[in-house]
Amino acid sequence: MSQNPFFVGGPVPPDYFFGRSSEVRTAFDQISRRAHLAIYGSPGMGKSSLLRFIASPIVWQARGRDASKAFIVSINCTGISPFTPSGFWREILSLLQDEAEGDDSLQADIQQLLQEERVEKGDLRRMLRKIGQRDKFLLLLLDDYDAALHPNGQYTETQMLTFLSEFRDLAVHSNEGKYFSSIVTTFRRLNELGPKITPSGSPWYNHYLFRLLRPLPANEVNTQLTIPIPSTLKAGVLEIIDGHPALLQNAGYLLYDTLQAGQTPNIQAFTRDFESATEQYFRDTWRFSTEEEQILMMLIALVRLQGRLNKNTRYALGDMDLVFSQRSRELIDLEERGVIQRTLEEGKTVYTFNSSMMEWWVIQEIYNSNEAQLQGREKVFLNLMSREQAGTVQKAIHWIWQHRDVVQSLVWITRKLAGDPT
Repeated sequence: MSQNPFFVGGPVPPDYFFGRSSEVRTAFDQISRRAHLAIYGSPGMGKSSLLRFIASPIVWQARGRDASKAFIVSINCTGISPFTPSGFWREILSLLQDEAEGDDSLQADIQQLLQEERVEKGDLRRMLRKIGQRDKFLLLLLDDYDAALHPNGQYTETQMLTFLSEFRDLAVHSNEGKYFSSIVTTFRRLNELGPKITPSGSPWYNHYLFRLLRPLPANEVNTQLTIPIPSTLKAGVLEIIDGHPALLQNAGYLLYDTLQAGQTPNIQAFTRDFESATEQYFRDTWRFSTEEEQILMMLIALVRLQGRLNKNTRYALGDMDLVFSQRSRELIDLEERGVIQRTLEEGKTVYTFNSSMMEWWVIQEIYNSNEAQLQGREKVFLNLMSREQAGTVQKAIHWIWQHRDVVQSLVWITRKLAGDPT
């Protein structure tokens, strides 16, 4: 067997990248128009890998594009800590100076600006003008742009709105905008982040084309997961990753590594290693969700678990359909991000988790919580449902606390990997 074809431990290098043909095509269309693209999606959905792929000169060449016409600057905004507008503009100019190697005049101009105590939007604007004079343009790839959309001790709400408005002005309203294109990535859609827009204000985000990064389609996943393992194990693996790129890379890497060692994949060992390797994606999906979304995920998990329990040992949850019907916006958002999916069964809408690992994570959140945390969520419960329904749900959670062994035996992920359909 050759080198492991799966990559874990960071953004996937271009050589390991696959799929996303529509998103890549859209990105290059926007770049060619000197326009702007905002990509959003759940943790591990491949946002950073996509930016890294777009930045590769080899990819440009394969698409018939000339990368030498662009100064490509890639920034992870979480690296600017604490985030400030001056720090942001300074980081761009510093990396642009590196990109301008061989252009002594441009490097000298940038160096002069970097020696100033404060760097502003106007400084980058002047550099864009010089870039245009060279018949080139700046491509700015901003990963984890969420960092720019949260105030901190040195970055107030007012300063944030000013910065975002200035960024839009630079991109759209300045003459130098024709020498500038950007792609940003965030966990949520930009209009759900950042400062609120006043009725008389102009949206700071309306110059972007928005694209949601969804789970990979089944045919692309099957094409990549061509590892000689038992069909039942493969079916279980496909179910728990369900198109999630980072989960696919981790599962494939572990299975391939086991086969390279001359061993047969063991369900228990694989489960332990896989859960350890991918825990952060489920934790971040939960952590970055709103309190209302967390409660809805808990309700979906409770409904699913109730259906698996023996009728003689089952908690009473009541009808949650009304709650779900009244929170369609949050459920649609969870569905778009690839966390849940909806199906019709006998004319009834049923919500399930895309990945059974995510379902397992949510159930663990439920039975690892305590009375104080449950009471702390009471206000959110009452925002979603009646007091009577909230009481019923809280009783169901108490039941789970008292029957943890039963719960664990029903949802333990090795059942999926062993081909158990329940």
